[in-house]
Amino acid sequence: MTKFSDGSSSPGTRNKGEIAGIPTRVIAIGAIVILAVWFLFANLERVKIQFWVFTVTAPLWIALLATLVAGAVLGWLFKGRRSR
Repeated sequence: MTKFSDGSSSPGTRNKGEIAGIPTRVIAIGAIVILAVWFLFANLERVKIQFWVFTVTAPLWIALLATLVAGAVLGWLFKGRRSR
């Protein structure tokens, strides 16, 4: 029996964590990015954003994008702490 570089014994078998040769993690991240961009473009109106001391008026997509980026940075930081 011939072994291939991915550890399988036949060329037609797939790894459990892949769909059409693409890791499911990459597919999930791609789907989340597409949905986030769609959500941002669906919310283009201007809104008032009130902080403790001051209020700003900006497009809602900017506030949503800032929140998305802050969440991604926090997730990345906490992921790094967990693995140490």
